[in-house]
Amino acid sequence: MTDERDPAGTVEIDLTEPSPLWRRALPEAGRVCERAARAALAGAGSPRRQAELAIVLADDGLVRMLNRDWRGRDAPTNVLSFAAGEGGPAPPDAPLLLGDVVLAFETVAAEARAQGKPLADHLAHLVVHGVLHLLGFDHEIAAEARRMEALETRVLAGLGVADPYRLPEASRG
Repeated sequence: MTDERDPAGTVEIDLTEPSPLWRRALPEAGRVCERAARAALAGAGSPRRQAELAIVLADDGLVRMLNRDWRGRDAPTNVLSFAAGEGGPAPPDAPLLLGDVVLAFETVAAEARAQGKPLADHLAHLVVHGVLHLLGFDHEIAAEARRMEALETRVLAGLGVADPYRLPEASRG
């Protein structure tokens, strides 16, 4: 578990790794997650007060259970975001609790292989995606999806990660 702050001291990121698969496949997974989360927050306009979020590097089993219990879908998925703040407003001097981003190793790794992407790049994309959900971005409506994808693409470009929504040359007819 790491607990690190941004240089301005405004966002605390709590990283937990209940699955050892991440560390074995990508020893720098924690750094990738923190960098991607901070980039997403900066790209979306970081909260103007002390804030906290958690990133959980899990496996398919844990994500499947969470997906079943909270979304009614009995299957793993690549990333789940659980926004906090539904318990009412926090006191003004309390940190803003953004929520949790949970990633499933086997699903993320399989997607990266299938898409021919480095695991670190796909992980960065999904962390950015998950953090944007915590900030209220969504992709249920086409216009919102375009806005969210454009922001993801800009944030990832700043991290040196290729546009995840652009089809590879070989895929174009």
